[in-house]
Amino acid sequence: MRHHRTAHVDSAQEALLTLGRLVDQALERIRIQRARVELAEALQRHLLPPQLPQLPHMAIAARYTPSRDGLDVGGDWYDAFPMTNGSVGVTIGDVQGHDVEAIAFMGQARTSLRALASVTTDPGQILSRTNDLLISMSCGLFATCCFLTFDPVSGALAISRAGHIPMVWATATGWSGIVLDSGGPPLGILRGETYPVTRRRLTEPGSLVLVTDGVVEGPSCPIEKGLDEVAQLVRDGYDSDPDRLAGDVIKVADLTGHRDDAAVLVVRYAGITPAG
Repeated sequence: MRHHRTAHVDSAQEALLTLGRLVDQALERIRIQRARVELAEALQRHLLPPQLPQLPHMAIAARYTPSRDGLDVGGDWYDAFPMTNGSVGVTIGDVQGHDVEAIAFMGQARTSLRALASVTTDPGQILSRTNDLLISMSCGLFATCCFLTFDPVSGALAISRAGHIPMVWATATGWSGIVLDSGGPPLGILRGETYPVTRRRLTEPGSLVLVTDGVVEGPSCPIEKGLDEVAQLVRDGYDSDPDRLAGDVIKVADLTGHRDDAAVLVVRYAGITPAG
C-alpha cells in the first residue's frame, strides 16, 4: 500500500513538471511572437513618412490603425510630397499579406513611387513604371495603389488607380462623390500594364479622401456600404480640420468589423482665388 502511494506521488510530480515545461515553452513562444510583432510595427512606422507637407492653400493629414489580429502586421502605406512641376504627389496603398515581407514590399513600393515621380509627373506613367520595377525585383507580392497629383494654385487634379479603393471627395457648394474611374490592375502582377488617368480642375474649396480597404470593407460591411459611410462624413466635414476628418473617417473601420490594417489620407484645399 505504501508503494502504491509513492508511485502515485511520483506520477503527480512528473505530470506537474511536464505541465511546467509546457507552460514555459508556451510563454517563450508568446514572448518571441510579441517581439516579432513589435519589431514589425517599428519597421512599419519607420517606413511611413514622419510628417506630411503643409503647403499654401492646402493641408494634408493621415491616420493609421493596425490590424486587430495582434499576430498580423500589414503593409498599408500613405505618402505626400512636392513634385518637380509645383504640384503635390499624394499616394495610398495596400500590400498583399500581413508579415515582415509585406512591410518590406511596402517600403519598396513607396520608395519606387517617390523615385519615379521625380522622372515623370503623370500618375499613370508613375504607376506603370513602378509596376515594372516591382516585378523586376521578383518579390512575388502585389499591392493596390492610388496616386494623384494636385496643383493647389491652378486646381489641376490627375488621379490614377491600381486596383485600389476609389477616392471620395466633396466641395463647398455641395458637390460630392466617389471617383469610379476605370483604373488598372494591382502593382506587381503583370509587366507592361497601363493605368488610365482621370483629370479634373477643382476651383472651389473642398476635400479629397483616400482610404485602404480596411476602412470600408469587413465581415459585417460590404465595400459599397463602407464607401457610402465615408462619403457622408466627407460631405459633412469637407471644411473641417483635415486631421479631425481623418480621425472621423478611420472610425468607419470600427463599423466594418475589419481585421485588416486601415489607413486614411485627407487633402483639404482652399480653391482658386479669383483674379482681381
